[in-house]
Amino acid sequence: MMKEPSVLEYLQSLLDPRVKEKIRIPDPEAELNQVDDLVFEPSDTISDDNSASRQHIKPFPWILIISTLSALLAQKLLEPPGSMAVIASVVLLFSMVLVGISIYRKEVIIDKPRLDKTASQKLSFNVRSFFLAMGLGLVSLLFFLDNRFTFLNLTLWLLSIISFVYAFWVGNVSDHFGFGAIINFIKQRSWKFTIDRWKISLFLMVGLAFFFRFFRLSQVPAEPFSDHAEKLLDVYDVLQGKFSVFFENNTGREFIQFYLTALLAGPLKMGLTFLSLKVGTVLIGLFALPFIYLIGKEFGGKRVGMFALFFASISYWLNTISRIGLRFPLYPAFAAPALYFFIRGVNRQNRNDFILSGLFLGLGLHGYSPFRIMPFAIVVGLLVYFLHYQSNGIKTKTIFNFLVLIIASVLVFIPLLGYTFTNPEAFSSRALTRLTGQEQPLTEPAAVVFIKNNLKAATMFNFDDGEVWVHSIIHRPALDVITVVFFLIGLLLLIGRYLKHRYWLDLYLAILLPILLLPSTLSLAFPSENPSLNRTGAAAIVVMVLAGYAMNSIYLALKKVNVPFSVVVIAALLFSSASSNYDLVFNQFSAQFKMNSWNTSDLGNVIKDYVTLGNDPNKAYVIPFPYWVDTRLVGIQAGYPTKDYALKRESISETTNLSGNKLFLFKEEDIETKTLLEKTYPEGILGKFTSEMEGKSFFTFTVQDSSTITQ
Repeated sequence: MMKEPSVLEYLQSLLDPRVKEKIRIPDPEAELNQVDDLVFEPSDTISDDNSASRQHIKPFPWILIISTLSALLAQKLLEPPGSMAVIASVVLLFSMVLVGISIYRKEVIIDKPRLDKTASQKLSFNVRSFFLAMGLGLVSLLFFLDNRFTFLNLTLWLLSIISFVYAFWVGNVSDHFGFGAIINFIKQRSWKFTIDRWKISLFLMVGLAFFFRFFRLSQVPAEPFSDHAEKLLDVYDVLQGKFSVFFENNTGREFIQFYLTALLAGPLKMGLTFLSLKVGTVLIGLFALPFIYLIGKEFGGKRVGMFALFFASISYWLNTISRIGLRFPLYPAFAAPALYFFIRGVNRQNRNDFILSGLFLGLGLHGYSPFRIMPFAIVVGLLVYFLHYQSNGIKTKTIFNFLVLIIASVLVFIPLLGYTFTNPEAFSSRALTRLTGQEQPLTEPAAVVFIKNNLKAATMFNFDDGEVWVHSIIHRPALDVITVVFFLIGLLLLIGRYLKHRYWLDLYLAILLPILLLPSTLSLAFPSENPSLNRTGAAAIVVMVLAGYAMNSIYLALKKVNVPFSVVVIAALLFSSASSNYDLVFNQFSAQFKMNSWNTSDLGNVIKDYVTLGNDPNKAYVIPFPYWVDTRLVGIQAGYPTKDYALKRESISETTNLSGNKLFLFKEEDIETKTLLEKTYPEGILGKFTSEMEGKSFFTFTVQDSSTITQ
């Protein structure tokens, strides 16, 4: 007769993640219905058998519905101006308690994690190719010390990566990516295509993503600012043959965006424009989306991945940081594949996935400085995995594969590693000015600021996303009402699934969220910069996956009651979310950006019109004024990207020595310039450009050379 477990043994089984077999208290209802461990996929159907149908029909999930509706109402009250924030917070907390009760009552099914069979791979590799890769990598590192890409060091670097991949890759590369199946399909004499609801959904999702990223891209956002001038001047240097690894202007920048924009501006003929910057970053932002889908699929199945992809595609957060034309989307764009291949590699113990994770990890370090937190995030993932029973018996293999990941990432990082050796201060300057009192002293002890920063970042999703107007609607939630409510529900479901199944990935995602916020929360010297949507961009990956997980769970809960009803409810929620994000991006954010940015395009168009009349573009001038336009941007907008149109007020008199017509542009409030121009050129003609935005009008002052006047 089996010994009945004690209460102490039960608690030990429940709390220790290394224990695989949990002691469970018998649940008569679960034993009768046996629905707790069902895994639902898009192909799920309801049995036509009446007795089976009656057996699986559940009462209507009233608690789940009430909790969701109350959460939506509470979050709506937290939207700006948020005058009822206290009441809304209480209602939101109460609704989350109801969600917990709904989970306890099994209105929502806590699905069983999908535990894949681990690959049977030997710990062997091609020794010669490995040492060749190490040698080539070391030599290329020496040639990267001067911060330049050359044909020699680029060739050595790429060969070292190829040699390393060849040394450790298991099987054929074409088999891993499905290239062989694609080639066989192309070789067929006749092709057959099948269309189902899933493929149509996927097609619509891709179209939705492209719409939200490219719609009105030339108008939203409307104007560039000084950072864009710095970027375009660096891109110009690339087009002139200066192939830097680390671009040192404006506290230093990694190289990926500059070479992508150079490709668009030069060979693809888009020119050195604000639009070429925006197209480049939008393409980078799109790169993250398929991997968000795949992470969702790995976590909870295809439908979870699809819902996660939907939320990511329409997200105001991910949309604005992609459209702005700066390096912001590079953080989630490379974090998503690095995380996906790491998670997949751990689950399947497939070395190829570890290699791919390492390649994306190293590549991401060449993109945007907040990505530097990712190596730490990957190490934490390994430690979390080792604390769980899923790693039993395969720790040695996992460590070997993880070492392969690390070496792969270091090889890809070599160009910037060479620069770091010779210029460590320049490489770390930007991060250190935020983390330490190097530029601005800390106002409070570092630990206190860090705790406050984390509290602020924790509420950015549903309350306040910060005060940086260039990439966010200031002081509103980072998510729309629908997305944030389902994210919070997804977080509770994640906790519930972990408590039930002790699955390593559940705990990892929960820990990963604050880790990916660290580039923002570690802004100790400048706490006003926290939270910021750009430095927290990769956290959106976890947010969208959890929101998708919750949406799928609620869909399944409603589906058991009535399939058409569940489809209508989910469709209404998704439509509401998409409409809300559309308004946030194309109305609210667009209007705010116009209000805060200077209308350099108007000044540039005035100069364009002046040149079109046959005048010399070098005899047009912009008189600088405090906190007005960046005169380099005027040149970019006028079509002369390397020309700075600034002319100091005291230098106006020097223009009298120049023949030909002249044009002066100056701020409406600049009375001194107006007086000086009228005194210097009594025959000049004063005009005014009236902007539709208050405070953005400016004066034009045209001087016509007397020799050009028709007698």
